[in-house]
Amino acid sequence: MTTARTSDLWWKNAVVYCLDVETFLDWDGDGVGDIRGLTERIDYLAGIGVSCIWLMPFQPSPNRDDGYDITDYYGVDHRLGSLGDFVTLIRTAKDRGIRVIVDLVVNHTSDRHPWFREARSSPDNRFRDFYVWRDRPTRTQKASIVFPDAEDSIWAWDDKSEQFYLHHFYSHQPDLNIGNQQVRDEIAKVAGFWLELGVDGFRVDAVPFLIDTSEVPDVDLDPHEILKHLRSFISRRRGDGLLLGEVNLHPEQLIDFFGGEDADEVQLLFNFPLMEATWLSLARQDAGPIAEALRQTIEVSIDCQYANFLRNHDELTLDKLSEDERLEVFDAFGPEEDMQVFGRGLRRRLPSMFDGDDRRIRMAYSLMFSLPGTPVLFYGEEIGMGENLAIDGRMSVRTPMQWSDEENGGFSKARPSRLRRPVVEGRFGPLAVNVAAQRRDPESLLSWMERLIRRRRETPELGWGTWDVVKTNVSSVFAHRCDWEGRTVVAAHNLGEQPCVVRLQLGDVPKDGRLDDLLDDRGATALSDDGTLELKMDGYGFRWFRITTSEQHTPP
Repeated sequence: MTTARTSDLWWKNAVVYCLDVETFLDWDGDGVGDIRGLTERIDYLAGIGVSCIWLMPFQPSPNRDDGYDITDYYGVDHRLGSLGDFVTLIRTAKDRGIRVIVDLVVNHTSDRHPWFREARSSPDNRFRDFYVWRDRPTRTQKASIVFPDAEDSIWAWDDKSEQFYLHHFYSHQPDLNIGNQQVRDEIAKVAGFWLELGVDGFRVDAVPFLIDTSEVPDVDLDPHEILKHLRSFISRRRGDGLLLGEVNLHPEQLIDFFGGEDADEVQLLFNFPLMEATWLSLARQDAGPIAEALRQTIEVSIDCQYANFLRNHDELTLDKLSEDERLEVFDAFGPEEDMQVFGRGLRRRLPSMFDGDDRRIRMAYSLMFSLPGTPVLFYGEEIGMGENLAIDGRMSVRTPMQWSDEENGGFSKARPSRLRRPVVEGRFGPLAVNVAAQRRDPESLLSWMERLIRRRRETPELGWGTWDVVKTNVSSVFAHRCDWEGRTVVAAHNLGEQPCVVRLQLGDVPKDGRLDDLLDDRGATALSDDGTLELKMDGYGFRWFRITTSEQHTPP
């Protein structure tokens, strides 16, 4: 990288790994994962090439929503460890060259948070305006309800206060009043606290709901000013601090959350539209939807970027697809009603959705890592873990990490009945899928993922470059190119099960250029004079190339 500013934008070429402390490794044997256990596995994460860990909530919580119902923003849940353990974790990660970001869950608190308990006590209490109250609720739009299986309104009655309070999520998660300057100041204090302990940034939960002031009375504030002020505060405290936003909106709406031309809000946003289109393409074995979604993705400032993922810690949401398109994906990857949730998504992991087909699994991850942006992995994806549908709702994919074929998958020495959640059973369980066995097998998914992660970090064109969809003559093949500082990377993925011969129309390329294969040892491929490349591709095959000239070199 040649520009001085690039050192501040570390996340553009990062590989982010999302994990839940309580399901990663139980070190003290109580059945719940803990910070000490995670610290003991930092070397594992460094070994597979992870450069940034995203920690799901670990603060004190009654755990009615897996920790997203927080009772103390300045602490660590006693089951998981202490602030001292957290500082040790951060120090160990930094020593291994790994950055750490944490969830910033400030749209709502738990109803057991001291602020809410105080707010309920009296209309004159100083915390009363930390939340939104009404004598009569407004009419609820269906789209405003995040969990339609559990709630039918965004207002809940409080007997003690004799008023309704606002909650977009569960009724035990009252919304904070973001229109209150004291609340915004407190959010900044929370961010500043964790920055002082060494975190590198935050994954901001439910950003559109966080800045929504439509139900807040007497607010004269541009909602996006909230994000601008938070970004400004974090930048003052730490110049390279990151805000990764969860914003599930259409492409033309996402640009506002970056801050438009000023690029002064969230630096990194999950690309939900591209993710959903990818699953439609995978279901159809047709590259059309993903090519169209990439064309519709709006290019942003060099100071901003999209984050790419195929599976996260929530349901695999398909809410932006049409009903017919969503049914196509359901039929292909989750045909049974128990595999679906909220009528909009799937509660399965990727390997089981592909029925364990190793070719298709590797092709899908190769595709995700090659897309322009920052790749984000959910823990266990690197070994091909499956879900446990016996666990209710979205929690089916948040099962204990499978470290070995020992009892509890090596996650804990506790009795199985004491585990935070049961381990997966059957063909995707730890007897068949675990870290220890795959580390000994050079052909395993884990070994291959290590190589893929390493190659992605050696290919900055995918994080820094401009992108373009490459025309092909085969409908099942998706191809694109990324250009950066005079170099070009081309990736082609056959979404179909049938082998094919495909012609890629690369367009403007060096006349003396050749393509060096980045993923295997097939060697260089010559380009035709008109920039056309003909490739033989296996069913579910994939290729990455870097175009080089005689004056350039590519990593070995």
